[in-house]
Amino acid sequence: MKKITKLTEHTGIEVPVICGPMFPCSNPELVAAVSEAGGLGMIQPMSLTSVHGHEFRAGLKYIKSLTSKPVGMNILLEHAFKKYQHRMDQWIDIALEEGVQFFLTALGHPRAVTDRIHQAGGIVYHDVVGRGFAIKAVDAGVDGLVCVNSNAGGHAGRKSAEQLLEELSDLGLPLVCAGGISKPAEAKKMIDAGYCGVQMGTRFIATNECTVHPDYHQAIINASADDIVLTEKISGVPVAVINNETVQRMGTKATGLEKKLLRHPRTKKWMRMFYTTQSMRRLPNASKKGGSYQDFYVGGKSVGGIDEVISAGEIIRQFAEELK
Repeated sequence: MKKITKLTEHTGIEVPVICGPMFPCSNPELVAAVSEAGGLGMIQPMSLTSVHGHEFRAGLKYIKSLTSKPVGMNILLEHAFKKYQHRMDQWIDIALEEGVQFFLTALGHPRAVTDRIHQAGGIVYHDVVGRGFAIKAVDAGVDGLVCVNSNAGGHAGRKSAEQLLEELSDLGLPLVCAGGISKPAEAKKMIDAGYCGVQMGTRFIATNECTVHPDYHQAIINASADDIVLTEKISGVPVAVINNETVQRMGTKATGLEKKLLRHPRTKKWMRMFYTTQSMRRLPNASKKGGSYQDFYVGGKSVGGIDEVISAGEIIRQFAEELK
């Protein structure tokens, strides 16, 4: 039985579960498997092209060959970097031409893309970590908010799922809970509380379809919530990773000079881009080469509820049974 929420209405999916877009882990087979099972697989363009080696349109067509069900696309907004943003604008046009209708924006102000996506009949949700970001997104005309809480992997928020729900419920938009979810009962609790769906990343890394190195799978299985730490060394802002020797050796805090550059309005975007460029080289190596290439494994506190690698379809089926 289909669980009907505002998220399922907006996307056409059967189960209100999003596989969060992940660099470098969003390979096409994982995206397609989640969607085929009734959830929403999310295309992460840099993963599709830079990590998994697909020309963008060809990659979309490959995913469409694996599933005829809806997929979504992640849009990272970095307006200060015109070359990058020009490429992202081209990808948006191609995605719309290929039938993608759901877009999740992050980082920058979404107004630059909401109008053109709406004109093409698409839906836009935006990643937020608090009320200030959410109000800007509302003003930009987005259709929903993905509320990234303090248990999330990657760029985690600072507030709990409950705090974000209380803080943002009056804005009148559907809210998706992102962070700390690995079990169906946890998703049901969040949806019963008022969220329209959940987004998971770490849980979907530990699947048969995710093409990371087995060492990454094992790191997730072995880790507890207490093993998740925040490091500023990946993108200049705190990123949740699994603690290991590399994290301990490099430290988790920016240096004094780096902090100054990250705070200054003229240099902070350049510093963040420098960090991101470095991590874009490192993270794919860690995910593909495993323990032989000691590096960062991104993960959230939901690792505490993951004890096996199973198929993405089985995860969606378990959640569908709980949420029906």
